[in-house]
Amino acid sequence: MANVDIRGCGDSGVGWDGYSRTGIAGDLVAVVRHLGGPAVIIGHSISGGAATIAAATAPDVVAGVVELAPFTRAQSVDVGGLLRVKRFRAGYAQLAKVMIGGSLAAWKKYLDLAVPVKPADWTAELARIEAKLSEPGRMEVLQAMCKTSPADAGARLAEVTCPVLVVMGSADPDWADPRAEGEKVVADLPRGRGELVVVEGAGHYPHVQNPDEVLALAVPFLAKALARA
Repeated sequence: MANVDIRGCGDSGVGWDGYSRTGIAGDLVAVVRHLGGPAVIIGHSISGGAATIAAATAPDVVAGVVELAPFTRAQSVDVGGLLRVKRFRAGYAQLAKVMIGGSLAAWKKYLDLAVPVKPADWTAELARIEAKLSEPGRMEVLQAMCKTSPADAGARLAEVTCPVLVVMGSADPDWADPRAEGEKVVADLPRGRGELVVVEGAGHYPHVQNPDEVLALAVPFLAKALARA
């Protein structure tokens, strides 16, 4: 098992020439090849889209993909959803403040919505996030990632040949209807390749909020996908 800090995040450096899903996918494929592969890639949010591109471009080493709350399809402004769903409207407003003004306070408010039920170590984790985003260049990376389009990932969904598990949280503030978004991702995959599971009450970080439930979904999927590789 390998855990990767994607470009600009965690202990990865800043100053990359881009933060697109295509760029991140190339990094992921390079890691898998370096470690020998094949592998199942588990990607969250922007990395869910990157994992899709990795699977489409390197089917020889990507045996499966788990997408957690993924931004894998081109998004349009859901005006109706903004009017109807308070959770979605509140998250959208905070993300806009991050993208436009680089507001750390707004990102923390977004995270409060994105993790509606906090894990036991949330206070320490939030302090770590705040310290990391206070480092030079980190907020600019977050802004750049928020502004990237998932269209490059969406364009490759039909090319994916490995099994894909999509996990959405029913309380994810990034969509008015998270289940509908997950269904669209699965629908754009070749028939029979994708499976959707919605974790009730989870926000945009189901693996943080509901780790046991996500693990119970991921482990049998990993075993099945790798057995086919």
